[in-house]
This record gives sequence, C-alpha cells and structure tokens, in this order.
Amino acid sequence: MINFTGINHLAMVTADMDATIRFWRDLLGMRLVAGLGRPGYRHYFFEITDHDMIAFFEWPQVEKLSEKDHGAPVKGPAGFDHVSFEVAGDDDLWQLKARLEAADIWVSEVVDHGFIHSIYAFDPNRIPIEFSAPVAGVDIRKDPKMMDKSPSEAALEGAEPQPDRWPRPDEPVPPGLRRVYPGDGMILAGAAEDRVKDSKHRI
Repeated sequence: MINFTGINHLAMVTADMDATIRFWRDLLGMRLVAGLGRPGYRHYFFEITDHDMIAFFEWPQVEKLSEKDHGAPVKGPAGFDHVSFEVAGDDDLWQLKARLEAADIWVSEVVDHGFIHSIYAFDPNRIPIEFSAPVAGVDIRKDPKMMDKSPSEAALEGAEPQPDRWPRPDEPVPPGLRRVYPGDGMILAGAAEDRVKDSKHRI
C-alpha cells in the first residue's frame, strides 16, 4: 500500500503575483516559503500547515476565472470546483470572516454541513475557496458514511480500496532503472550543483 501523507501542494495560476501574495500571505497569514523565477516565469509556494502548501504560477496572459458559486454545476470542460482549507475550530472561522469583511472581500455566512462548519470566499484570482472547521464528535474518516440515496456502482463497493480493479505491477521499478531528474526547484536546495550530479546517480 502506498503511504500518502497529505497534499504537498496545490498548483494554481495567477496573472498578478503581488495581489496573490497580499491575499494569501498578508491577509490569510500563510508564509511565503519559496519562490522560483526568471524572466517570464514565477512559481511561489505558501505554507498552509507544517506539511501542506498552495503554490501559484504567474502567467501574465492568463485571465481570471469566471466567478461561479461553489458547487454549482457547469457545462463544458472543467476539472476544478473549489478548495477547502481546514481550521482548528469555529473561532478561527469567525476570525477569518471578520478579517475578510474588513478587507471588503465577499465572504459567506457560516454554513453547517453536519461534519464541518464552513465559510466561502474568492481569492483575487476568483479561485473559489472554503474554510472548514471540524464538528466535534463527527469523523467521516474514522466512520465513513454513504448517504447518497442512489449511490454509484463503484460507491456501493464500500469505503476501502478495491485492489483487484486495476492491473498490478509484477515488481516496483527496479533499482537500476530509478533516476531522479533535476527540475527548476533544484535552486532551492543547498549545493544545487551537487544535487544535479546526484540526481543522475542510480539509486
């Protein structure tokens, strides 16, 4: 079984990195922990938790998303609706709501979803965002619940992964074929040149 440890980063897009920094770092309080760039290219990372980050590419010609309500169906190509950030409790939601309203940024009322309480807003790029506080005593990870009155066929198989649904490799990639190739972020690591050399080494 693969050991997932969370979301390393979500990669979003902006045409205005400064406005994005002002929102995510200065208004929401997420540290700007890494920045990559060269003429015509920027890729910046903000810390959500000790483990999770949200990142932005700056593409000067990109247009803002069309604003739409969170969860409202759309037609045509789509692959994203909104992202929810968890906070420790309701007090954090109320602090965020007050901070957004003081900055004249639209924010919804607090909504009770049974297992979380949430508020909704948009960042400067019109990315739909949600902030969610867990409800005490309700843990859908520990106690999964399928409340769909007409669940899909795959959902009827239960919460646990069904390992026989996909072909399995005979073995992992053999050690002699494992290579790690250098990417733009190499500059963020110390001794980048040594890392580039090491990345060509067989593991």
